[in-house]
Amino acid sequence: MSGARNSAVGEQSPGATEKAVKRDKTTKAARPDEAPEAPAKTAKTAKPVKAAKTAKPVKAAKPAKITKAAKPESRVALVRRARRINRELAEVYPYAHPELDFENPFQLLVATVLSAQTTDLRVNQTTPALFAAYPTPEDMAAADPEELEQLIRPTGFFRAKAKSLLGLSAALRDRFGGEVPGRIEDLVTLPGVGRKTANVVLGNAFGVPGVTVDTHFGRLVRRWKWTEQEDPEKVEAEVCALFPKSEWTMLSHRIIFHGRRICHARKPACGACPIAPLCPAYGEGETDPDKAKKLLKYEMGGQPGQRLRPPPDFPGKPAAPLGAAE
Repeated sequence: MSGARNSAVGEQSPGATEKAVKRDKTTKAARPDEAPEAPAKTAKTAKPVKAAKTAKPVKAAKPAKITKAAKPESRVALVRRARRINRELAEVYPYAHPELDFENPFQLLVATVLSAQTTDLRVNQTTPALFAAYPTPEDMAAADPEELEQLIRPTGFFRAKAKSLLGLSAALRDRFGGEVPGRIEDLVTLPGVGRKTANVVLGNAFGVPGVTVDTHFGRLVRRWKWTEQEDPEKVEAEVCALFPKSEWTMLSHRIIFHGRRICHARKPACGACPIAPLCPAYGEGETDPDKAKKLLKYEMGGQPGQRLRPPPDFPGKPAAPLGAAE
């Protein structure tokens, strides 16, 4: 028996035995019905990715403070502020007056018509020769149109103004006995005469209170939020409602004075304005006090006023006649 086993073992060569051992170690025997798998390619090992830093939590934004809208000014507050501005202006301009030279209602009427689209100074420099030539409505109504035009040429728009002067003079002669009427209803029927001109004449030649809405007046009362109206008649109505009737004429003079001297259209002198604390539009102009002082005009700036014959209490210098060095 032992010899048979040895004989069987001995039949295998040493090399075959060694190959079989190696085959067992390196490969698994394939099943007869299964093809051997192709060895997978070994992927390169990726570098480990560093973990991202944890972001700090964002703090919730604080809710914005709700700004309360400014309460609209009450009617009572508006009236009080408007009247206080008037009182302040009365202290600054105690000498406020109409800045047209005149001796009677007819001269004031004519001068006011001529003042459209020009300065009161230019009118005052023009009217001495005009009134010397045509002292009454009857005289002016009979004037030669070309001669009248030449006399009023310095005021501009002289042809249209001459036509108005001839028309109103004839109307005064024919309908009112050569006298200027003292009622606004009559004055506004004259050629070239509107409510502004009528109120100037009534307030300063007849003592009838009236508000004069010229460009300065309208600009300032809108800056002060007394009204938002643009139409002169609506401005007049709203401003009149803020003041007693006795104040209307002088209120007009003070506001117009302030508009010509301090509260200019393009560059108001805010830094030199006595009513700055009461003005909603403060800051629209120059706020530096020294720079603002340089913007002041007429007597406030040390210069002549607009009248050749100012009232006795006027603190400035009289204006120069036409053709004189100004």
